[in-house]
This record gives sequence, structure tokens and C-alpha cells, in this order.
Amino acid sequence: MKAIEFVTELHGQDALDIPRQVAAQLPDCGKARVILLFPEDSEDNAWRMASYEQFMKEDASEDSVYDKYAQTR
Repeated sequence: MKAIEFVTELHGQDALDIPRQVAAQLPDCGKARVILLFPEDSEDNAWRMASYEQFMKEDASEDSVYDKYAQTR
């Protein structure tokens, strides 16, 4: 699969502008996979990191009953 990368501006419409030099490289027909990458919201990053940190914390002492169960199986 061949990849062509370019940057375009989003204008709140349901169509994307493809630069002319990029459009000239595209085949006349067929299928293409489109992947859009854009900067993440810093608030999303902070929430994701806090969730990960909470997940990685040690289990509460009341959850230790499950540790004993897992060892007996």
C-alpha cells in the first residue's frame, strides 16, 4: 500500500481540501484508506493520564480476597 501524507485545514464542513500536487498523485479510481490525525485536547490527555495512574495504583486491602482465590486455582 502506498501512502501520501499532507496537511490540510478543517473548516467545519463535511469535505476535506486535498492540495493539487497531492491530487495529481492519486489514481483515477479505486479504494483508498483515509486516516485523520489531529492534535488531542490537553484536557483529554490529563484525564487519560489520571485514569491510567488510578488504574496502576495498588488494590485496596478489601480486594486482597481475590488474590487468595487466584492462587488456589
